[in-house]
Amino acid sequence: MKMTLNINRKEHEVDIKGHETLLEVLRDQLGMTGTKTSCNESECGACTVIIGKKATLSCITLVANVAGEEVTTIEGLAKGEELHPVQQAFLDNGAAQCGFCIPGMIMSCTALLNNNPNPTQEEMEYALDGNICRCTGYLKIFEAIRDAGGRLSEMEAPKESTFYRHTPETVSSKS
Repeated sequence: MKMTLNINRKEHEVDIKGHETLLEVLRDQLGMTGTKTSCNESECGACTVIIGKKATLSCITLVANVAGEEVTTIEGLAKGEELHPVQQAFLDNGAAQCGFCIPGMIMSCTALLNNNPNPTQEEMEYALDGNICRCTGYLKIFEAIRDAGGRLSEMEAPKESTFYRHTPETVSSKS
């Protein structure tokens, strides 16, 4: 079955059989390999993308459930050569170690900061609860979140103040 997906502000036509995950389609059909495959069990966060305004684990999200939704991957954050403020803050604050988990971390942080550019420590920890990094103690990541929040605050005020994480149930109900 043919399906049109809105990914990174562009329409992409894909062929699906009905059981493919968003992660599989992103990587295998569209060549968007910034979204990482790791656990395939919603345990690590390496596959995090943003659907609408919500951080979402693409390894457990059926691609058929994202029809009509706006999907943003790590490839869709930068504007040409200009990094997104969250990407730049991760770079400036030394928040990346090996880099494998960083795309998912950046996407979770972007979803958080798009809704709340001045999160508390508890809110940052909650937003990253599903993202595992085996290389760092997260301190540099929290510093990067605070830095990026300041950068985003200077750019524009948020439209919401609540962080949401998509689960398969919320994707299918389009909440």
